[in-house]
Amino acid sequence: MNGAESLVRTLAAGGVEVCFANPGTSEMQFVDALDRTRLLRCVLGLFEGVVTGAADGYARMAGKPAVTLLHLAPGLANGAANLHNARKARTAMVNLVGEHATYHKAYDAPLTADIEGTAAPFSDFVRTARTAAGLGADGAEALAAAMSAPGRIATLIAPSDTGWDEGGEVAEPVAPQGPSPYDEAALDAAAEALAGPEPCVIIAGGSVLEAPELTGLLMGIAERTGARLWSPSSNRRIERGRGRANFPKVPFPVDVAREKLAGARHAILIEARQPVAFFAYPGKPSLLLPDDCARIAVADFHQDGPSAVRALADRLGVEGPHVVDAPRPEDPRAGPIDYAALGAAVAAALPEDAIVVDEGVTAGRGIYAATVGSPPMSWIAITGGSIGNGPPLAAGAAVACPDRPVVALQADGSAMYTIQALWTQARENLNVTTVVFANGTYEILKQELTRVGANPGRSALDMLEINRPQLDFVDIARGMGVPGRKVDCAAELAQAIRDAVAEPGPSVIEATLA
Repeated sequence: MNGAESLVRTLAAGGVEVCFANPGTSEMQFVDALDRTRLLRCVLGLFEGVVTGAADGYARMAGKPAVTLLHLAPGLANGAANLHNARKARTAMVNLVGEHATYHKAYDAPLTADIEGTAAPFSDFVRTARTAAGLGADGAEALAAAMSAPGRIATLIAPSDTGWDEGGEVAEPVAPQGPSPYDEAALDAAAEALAGPEPCVIIAGGSVLEAPELTGLLMGIAERTGARLWSPSSNRRIERGRGRANFPKVPFPVDVAREKLAGARHAILIEARQPVAFFAYPGKPSLLLPDDCARIAVADFHQDGPSAVRALADRLGVEGPHVVDAPRPEDPRAGPIDYAALGAAVAAALPEDAIVVDEGVTAGRGIYAATVGSPPMSWIAITGGSIGNGPPLAAGAAVACPDRPVVALQADGSAMYTIQALWTQARENLNVTTVVFANGTYEILKQELTRVGANPGRSALDMLEINRPQLDFVDIARGMGVPGRKVDCAAELAQAIRDAVAEPGPSVIEATLA
């Protein structure tokens, strides 16, 4: 057995089922091992950002990591933007990055570069294999690191000769590190604050948002104590919709967030940290909570948030999930698709048990609030702010959950970063409906330009608009084997989403915004 086969068999024995790949010459021995063993499903991405983004979406929905197969430092660098998003999401992922053979590195071939240095900012675990005999054990440790709480990025660098040399050994699985206990003293302080007279906010994220039982308990705590309940602006996954607890996200704009959080004297943080501004702005604060608000960190990301929520509910005498259902959304009237009509159309058309992928950016901000009465859904979204996450995230989610419809809410500018994901969706016949919000501009950057005090002229706006020439997402999709249609009426948009979801395979709807 060579090293490559021992690694594939080790990963498969540890529960890995899928490899998202964009390999090159240095990875051919692993391509061969994947083919010969047939233990993993191999999904090709035409760009490394699609590969890493798809692995992120897969893990969020499957609850376990996929492995990526990437080509040397440049291939890893191409995938780094979505590795950044995945790391901010605390997603479990194993990256297998090929490297020149150990004896070849000294000659500085054209693709030679510092792979460990490239991986370090986007990984929690980095290791370079040394021998074929040890490659399986390296893989077992990388997998354990990825599966450790709260979910981590593990990058294993494999020189070519460690893959093709004989002497590979399949390694036994290594137990991942589970969550650490929550802070008992902080829980005492949180319970005391919530039972007291001063205004409190609860900010909960991470795994807590993935269990309707826990979000229901949090709603009960808020009802019992009068605390205001929030989730962070960006979250790995939220189980929400009709019959489930729904609470708002901390707003993106600094002034709005400060206004919403004003008056809080105690902030209870559970798998969340104190909210901060996405960027610095002249004359505006970086911290969003009031200066005199006490921060009570009950559980950090790596700690046991679910147990903390149950313990806090027990301490306050809250039993069972509490849910207040919103009315089911109605179809919008026929007319132009403004932001309000866009939210109404999506909310009315979402099917049962959908996976919603949110990279709507500016145009999509109102959709989250509009969908509280829509059928139960899983909501996954861009987490690290590095745009181009949506199309591959949707592909990975669909690979993880082939029996569930995926509806991707996609800003037009962001879509172009990883539009190649449509090809992967077509090749794998994935049930993804992508709704492109076509406004022909990086609208969020126009707003940001104003926030930093600029008075933009034509040259500035030319760097923020994408309407010359006009992008045609239906033609782009068709070129990648995905059918599409254009709509400019809100009522037609709702029906188009219903029609697309009912058909097998991927589709694109280009919604022209008013």
